[in-house]
Amino acid sequence: MAMLQSSVSSSSSFSYGFTYDAFLSFRGGDTRYGFTGNLNRALCDKGIRTFMDDRELQGGEEITSSLFKAIEESRIFIPVLSINYASSSFCLDELVHIIHCFKESGRLVLPIFYDVEPSHVRHHKGSYGKALDDHIERFQNNKHSMDRLQKWKIALTQTANFSGHQINPRYRSALMFYIQT
Repeated sequence: MAMLQSSVSSSSSFSYGFTYDAFLSFRGGDTRYGFTGNLNRALCDKGIRTFMDDRELQGGEEITSSLFKAIEESRIFIPVLSINYASSSFCLDELVHIIHCFKESGRLVLPIFYDVEPSHVRHHKGSYGKALDDHIERFQNNKHSMDRLQKWKIALTQTANFSGHQINPRYRSALMFYIQT
């Protein structure tokens, strides 16, 4: 977690040209009122400007242009990959745009694997495999949607290949203390 703290902290002094130091991507139902909410507060308390979407999108809703803009105006991306992250087409579209910005400008992506194995994200196993299978079933016979699904898979694999942090929710309070110090 030292890498997360030092990377985000050091960005604050060099964040000119960016509206946000860090963009938090997460599945609201999994972590909004727990881990991600606490992480957001801890970073803000350190003077780090974060973007954390404050509304729940309903299934099937598309990512808004304002969220794309917030991604583009962020220096660092922190996807919090939790059990149900891949079941949200919204989260996956967001992740595709994050990876696009990484490839375009080399900005830092610091994934947090919250109660999931990085290998499950990378190889589309466990809840990630099931979620992608559900998307495949939903998208059958729709070439545009299948192309979108392929982009999701690539973004998940790329994200899981970044050096990140694996978090066990049982040790969440110790992690928050560490971030705040």
